[in-house]
Amino acid sequence: MSVDAAIARARARPPLASCRRARFGCDLPARASTSRARLGTFHTPHGAVRTPAFMPVGTKGTVKGVFPRDLAAVGSTMILANTYHLHLRPGEALVKELGGLHRFMDWDGPILTDSGGYQVFSLGHIAKIDDDGVTLRSVVDGALVRFTPRGVVDIERALGADVAMAFDQCPADPTHRADVEAACERTRRWLALCVERHKELGGEETGQALFGIVQGGIFADLRRANLEAAVAHDLVGYAVGGVSVGEEREHVRAGIDASAPFLPEHRPRYLMGVGTPEDFFDAIERGIDLFDCVTPTRHARNHNAFTSRGKVNLRNGGWRADASPLDPECDCIACARYSKGVLRHLCTSEEMLGPMLLTLHNLRFFHRLMERIREAIAADRLAELRAEVLPPMSGRRSPAEAGA
Repeated sequence: MSVDAAIARARARPPLASCRRARFGCDLPARASTSRARLGTFHTPHGAVRTPAFMPVGTKGTVKGVFPRDLAAVGSTMILANTYHLHLRPGEALVKELGGLHRFMDWDGPILTDSGGYQVFSLGHIAKIDDDGVTLRSVVDGALVRFTPRGVVDIERALGADVAMAFDQCPADPTHRADVEAACERTRRWLALCVERHKELGGEETGQALFGIVQGGIFADLRRANLEAAVAHDLVGYAVGGVSVGEEREHVRAGIDASAPFLPEHRPRYLMGVGTPEDFFDAIERGIDLFDCVTPTRHARNHNAFTSRGKVNLRNGGWRADASPLDPECDCIACARYSKGVLRHLCTSEEMLGPMLLTLHNLRFFHRLMERIREAIAADRLAELRAEVLPPMSGRRSPAEAGA
């Protein structure tokens, strides 16, 4: 079957939400007329996610520095956990024995588990890839660990997330065609094995969906071919992988352009590992619905905050006596109750409260931006919002500029 025929067949399928027995679905009530931006709702057994949406990352079973109740308070609806790290410690069997990932993370909303494919990429120096899977060293004790497509599905089923990502290979260099071709072929074959195992375990009727991942680097033809193989499985959702791994921004855009427009209309589209305001606008304008990244939490732990007036480094001595809020447009607790001077003191004194407050602020900043983006899509003014908010928030704010 040709790429176009496969895509046409996938687009012709009814939305999952129209199936009486389906536990998953994606409603798309509105679209922008001036871009491919979509406004929708992704339904899961643990609740609905309004899209576009940002998903905080809880690698080892917790979003660092945040109580689960506070995650919900700042606007989080769906969060991530990491299959590789949870397999190493404490192990999926123990997570299952302790009640599953939702109880383990004390989170009642939807959870997505990645497959460990990114760790294969990022830990390439201690990983050996073959056609059947990956052998790599544990970052916990150095022991050899084996990951296979069917084995990863077993791990994710035991963890019990709402969405399990298929095991894929992310090429180390998205511009090296031979390597990308090999990664695409493995991703295609591994996805078939993941789907096979997922169905053997009961499929979506168990309350867990499987998302496929589209690879292809910067090459449009490879992405289209990999996409054809993925959509042929008629999965609940699809991810665009292998972007934002060190390549130029235009290559990221090219990878999205070669993937997102051709994915099924009534399935959520997830861009993996992308997380800056400019990235969001670029991808949402191209039809992406879901995002994840460690950017807001990692920046907070390094005492950096995103604000409507630019990024702020709270270790800068110029903020020492600044009595103004971190961001006057933000409604988070850090901005409502603390000044930049107090936040700087907490950060420079190595008090845990500093990074905790900045984490809450950065997550709220990201979620508020998504709220505004959803409103703009509904009003068909996404381009105007981008022109209004992106320039001031993209720079770095200094005490001199702030008049401190």
